[in-house]
Amino acid sequence: MSTADLVLGCMYFGTRTDDATSRAIVERFLERGGTTLDTADCYAFWASGTGAGGQSEEMLGRWFADNPGVRDEVVLATKVGPEPVPGRPGEVVGLAADVVTRSVQASLRRLRTDRIDLYWAHLEDRATPMAEIVATFGGLVADGTVGRIGISNHPTWRVEQARALAAVAGTEPFTALQLSTSYVRPRPDTVVPGKDHRFGFVSDETVDYVTEHPELELWAYSPLIQGSYDRADRPVPEPYDHPGTTRRLAELAYVAAELGATPGQVVLAWLLGGTPSIRPIVGVSSVAQLDEALDAAELTLTDEQRGRLDAAV
Repeated sequence: MSTADLVLGCMYFGTRTDDATSRAIVERFLERGGTTLDTADCYAFWASGTGAGGQSEEMLGRWFADNPGVRDEVVLATKVGPEPVPGRPGEVVGLAADVVTRSVQASLRRLRTDRIDLYWAHLEDRATPMAEIVATFGGLVADGTVGRIGISNHPTWRVEQARALAAVAGTEPFTALQLSTSYVRPRPDTVVPGKDHRFGFVSDETVDYVTEHPELELWAYSPLIQGSYDRADRPVPEPYDHPGTTRRLAELAYVAAELGATPGQVVLAWLLGGTPSIRPIVGVSSVAQLDEALDAAELTLTDEQRGRLDAAV
C-alpha cells in the first residue's frame, strides 16, 4: 500500500472549503505521493447557493492554470449525471448522449485541461438505453477526450450489462466502479441520511463480482462515515446501530490501540489491504486531516489483526 492508492475527494472545494485551503490540501497531497483527484460536475450544487454545481472543477482549473506542468502529475477523475436541470426541481440531466457530450466539454473548460483521465457515469439513468450510454462513454475514450471510464451507484447486474454490451460492440468497457462502503455497514433495508442512491453501497455480491473481475477497480466514497470513527460529536448514523456494529467498533478500537493509530486510520488500511483492495476516497477540510488519512496508507495490519477485524460480525 502507498499514498498513491488513496484518492483525494474534492467535493467541497470552492464551496465549503475555500480556495486557499483547497489549494493547500491538493499541494500537500501531491507532496506526499498522492496522485488521484476525484470531483464531479455537480459538486457542490447543494452548497453553492446557486443551485448549480461546477465550483470544485473551477477551483481545480484555477489551480492547474496557476501551476503549469502540474496537470501531468495528476490522475484527474470527474463525473456526469446528477447536475440539476434548471427550473425543474428534482430532475437531473442524466446520461443521454447529447448530455454527456455537452457535459464533458463543460468539465474540460472548467478544469482548464484537454483531457480527463477517468470519467464516471455518476448515477443510473434508466430512461437512456444502456447501449447508448456504453457507446457514448466508449466514444469519449476512442476520440482521446478521456483515458478510462467508470460507473458509480449502479447495481451489479447493470455494471455487467454495460460491460457485456461494450464487449459485443468492441468499445471501451467501464473499468472502475465507485460505491460507498466502510468497516461498519448499515442494516439492510434502511435509508442512510445523505445516501439516497438505491444501489450506492458495496454488497457481498459487489465484492464477489470485483474479485472475479480484477480488471475492475473498486473505489469507495464516504469510507469514514463523515468522521464517525474518531469524533465523539459524530456518532455513526442510526441505520448503523446494530449488534454487528457494536462488535466491530470494539475490535477496531483494540487494533487501533495496538498500532498506536486512530480507528479511522485502521479502517482505511483495512480497505486498502483487503481482497479485493478498495481505494478509499478521502474528503478532508484541512491539511491536518489529510496528513492523518495519508498516514493510514503506511499502516500494516498483521494477518492476525486483519483476521480479527474480519471475524467481528
